[in-house]
Amino acid sequence: MLVLPTGSIYVELSYFHSATPLMLLVGKWFVFWSAGVRLLLAGLRQFFQPRFTAEEIFGIKSDDALPLVRELGVANFATGVVGVISLAKPGFALPVAIAATIFYGIAGIRHVAESDRTRNENIAMISDLFVFVVFGAYVAFSAFVA
Repeated sequence: MLVLPTGSIYVELSYFHSATPLMLLVGKWFVFWSAGVRLLLAGLRQFFQPRFTAEEIFGIKSDDALPLVRELGVANFATGVVGVISLAKPGFALPVAIAATIFYGIAGIRHVAESDRTRNENIAMISDLFVFVVFGAYVAFSAFVA
């Protein structure tokens, strides 16, 4: 969530001497890693192992939630695929960032509202809110500056 996008930005600036504005590189690499790879992998796990998300993230022990977690997995996988493709199709980055800003913002706020958060929920909350801020800054920059 932080190391891979930051490392990718560093490599592009230091080794490839990119002239691209920093905020556009932030968008490019955070969309790829945080919306692309992260959601693609999370989607696969939610689809194939829905019990983990149901129990460890949402605290639901019943199997009743598993079909819904699978549906969430499909949505995450679909968003992740478009995020990964954004490296080849840069025009995809901003729409994915807008969707990810909404998704991570609402998910982070939902975690904040939980009073009995588990360790996994705390990690999810912190990472969701961090990425929400990064994507929000990129979307604002793209809308008003770029």
